[in-house]
Amino acid sequence: MIAAAYRVILCDLRTDQVLDVLPITDVSLDDYIGKIGSASATIPLPNRAVAARARAAVEPGRVAMWVERGPEIWWGGVLWTASLTSNTRGFLGLQVQAGGWASYLDHRAVLHTQEATQVDQYDIVRGLIDYSASLPGGDIGIEYDAEQLSHVKRDRTFRRYDVPRIREVIDQLAAVENGFEWRIASYRDPSSGRRIKQLQLGAPVIRTGSSEIVLDHPGPIMSYGWPVDATVQANVWQSRGASDNKNQTKESLPLMSELLVDDEQLVAGWPRLDGTSDYSTVTEQATLDAHARADLAASLRPQTIPEITVALDRTPLSPALLGATVRVRIRDDWWAEGLDRRYRVVGLAISPPLRGRPETAKLQLEAA
Repeated sequence: MIAAAYRVILCDLRTDQVLDVLPITDVSLDDYIGKIGSASATIPLPNRAVAARARAAVEPGRVAMWVERGPEIWWGGVLWTASLTSNTRGFLGLQVQAGGWASYLDHRAVLHTQEATQVDQYDIVRGLIDYSASLPGGDIGIEYDAEQLSHVKRDRTFRRYDVPRIREVIDQLAAVENGFEWRIASYRDPSSGRRIKQLQLGAPVIRTGSSEIVLDHPGPIMSYGWPVDATVQANVWQSRGASDNKNQTKESLPLMSELLVDDEQLVAGWPRLDGTSDYSTVTEQATLDAHARADLAASLRPQTIPEITVALDRTPLSPALLGATVRVRIRDDWWAEGLDRRYRVVGLAISPPLRGRPETAKLQLEAA
């Protein structure tokens, strides 16, 4: 089976007007729910004409980078860095690196106080996206479904004095008790062919796909890793909020959440494991307590994030799989009785084919 070719479409970040379309090598790309994905590639420069095209099109911080695999868009984001390289034989290449669309919101701050009173948390997110786009030069074309609701209402004030980054604000809102997941997906509209940057929201998690994919080992699963990490485990938690600076004659002390203790774990014989978190812009006790409860709930058990590597020539997968459910079946010396469980895909990293190695996808999984 011949692997589909990859190429990069370079566009103006604000208008999405195409600047150039170039072949790439050494491409790698990943995407996740819960953190920003990335892509890197090398644009070969075999002659002066191609070098001139690349010089004209590649302007880090100003250019959108879409990665196509065959006819489909598999990734999109902001091109942030470029590095010209020359090897010992004089062959030139331009190495480019990009971050997913949410990385742009790391470069945008709340410079005008934003307030919400009993507003659906999805509407708060959309309001922050609209605020970002409303300022001169700030609209990069992020789209969303205005009708989707989480049915969880929040009170929030984002103060300009704190100048918080917009992605940080959304992440904090998502991480509170009864929160949600969010990402900005890339795809091509099947009817118009237009490239889309789509805000995806899901409470409590993002779920996609209607049919279940079965992955077997031995079979399409080439290899797997099953790490168990207790370094971030905790059964006691306290969160710290903003400092009270109203009375200058007294020591400035931060707002503290209630001290949360999971007595059930301690009675069961677990050692006491303390966890803390900081929310320097949170000024409301109820909000801080909700953050603490969510943090403790997420930390009570050791983190297990299985990774499986699948050959793409044996199983048709794509980045659209994020949020979908897969059924993993493994039988080997460790899983002698046979593992047969369902997992949600929360991360995906693509490695194109190299000599002697097939095109693969590494999936990060979470218990469904």
